[in-house]
Amino acid sequence: MSNKALTTALMQAEALLASGLLKFLTWLGPSTASNVAGGVCRFVGPKLPVSGVAYRNLELAMPELTQHQRRQIVHGVWENLGRTVGELPHIAALQENTPSGPGFEVQGAEYLEEQARKGGSVLFVSGHIGNWEMLPPGVARHGTPFASFYRAAGNPLIDGMIRRLRDKAMGNTPVPLFAKGARGAREALSYVSKGGRLGMLVDQKMNDGIEVSFFGRPAMTAPALAAMALRYRCPVIPGYVERLGPARLRIVVEPPLDLPDTGDRKQDLHTLAQMINDRLETWIRRKPESWLWLHRRWPKELYKRKA
Repeated sequence: MSNKALTTALMQAEALLASGLLKFLTWLGPSTASNVAGGVCRFVGPKLPVSGVAYRNLELAMPELTQHQRRQIVHGVWENLGRTVGELPHIAALQENTPSGPGFEVQGAEYLEEQARKGGSVLFVSGHIGNWEMLPPGVARHGTPFASFYRAAGNPLIDGMIRRLRDKAMGNTPVPLFAKGARGAREALSYVSKGGRLGMLVDQKMNDGIEVSFFGRPAMTAPALAAMALRYRCPVIPGYVERLGPARLRIVVEPPLDLPDTGDRKQDLHTLAQMINDRLETWIRRKPESWLWLHRRWPKELYKRKA
């Protein structure tokens, strides 16, 4: 068997396994799927080497925590990640403002509805907090669907499954997905310039970004959202997803940020990027286990001692 044939066979096997898992999670129902996937990841995840990154991140960001507290947070991170995966097949079916059980609510919906009335370009900013997959469909139901960036899965068959689940969650409000990279950035810029809405998760390290503070430490941060906001003077609306229970979520939408306008573009860019990082830090500190601490967020030399 050639290398190409072997690769194709492995991808097909991987896709078959993923398809079976999705069918199983769908069959379980939203609450049970969330509980089962969360429980499995909480048990397995902390044993994986990547958890060392999470422990080191917590040491860097929140040194006041005890080892027991860090351990509880890392277990919670994996549980939240598992729940997010388990809930993915059910997001399209979640209803708003259900009295109990699976569903979602929106706190700050008035900010979305105001922007829907006004029209024009809007930038939504968030991070990998709670079930971040709920943000696009939840916001869309209040009249402000937004485009976003997308990193394709390595296996195109699995990538297709994920895309179909996301499209289903968006219902009849299709929006563009821009590939991460230079071309996607140009397309997104053009989209915003023509009055489009764009959402970005900006909590991960970008080596060729700008240096601003995050948890009191220098952190290379993607400047694209701040640059677009300053260029087009469009609203920047922060928001995140809070987990209330199994497949029960709250989208928290905050008022638009006050954009700096000193006349010094470089300084304004730095100021706005710092404002965004400060919002992310505030949300994460409220419930540290809800954030994805598995990414090397700070300079690489800080990770040489551990992880």
